[in-house]
Amino acid sequence: MPATRTLTLCYYAAFRDAAGVREEPWTTAAATAAELYDEVAASHGFRFDRAVLKVAVNDCVVPWETALRGGETVVFLAPFAGG
Repeated sequence: MPATRTLTLCYYAAFRDAAGVREEPWTTAAATAAELYDEVAASHGFRFDRAVLKVAVNDCVVPWETALRGGETVVFLAPFAGG
């Protein structure tokens, strides 16, 4: 059985609307940010394809393959436009 770890998930914009909360603790066996997103997306009904998203771990945008150890704060970032 894979080891579980507890993270803090923070949600903004469409993610917050779908999750119904701004922040929540999340216990997971996901080893990477990609696996975590797939798990959370299935649970909350997120409809964004991971290919168009970014992920931040502890306030730094990181690759989806980034390993999770536990205790991190994770934010999924939807595409956005700015000027």
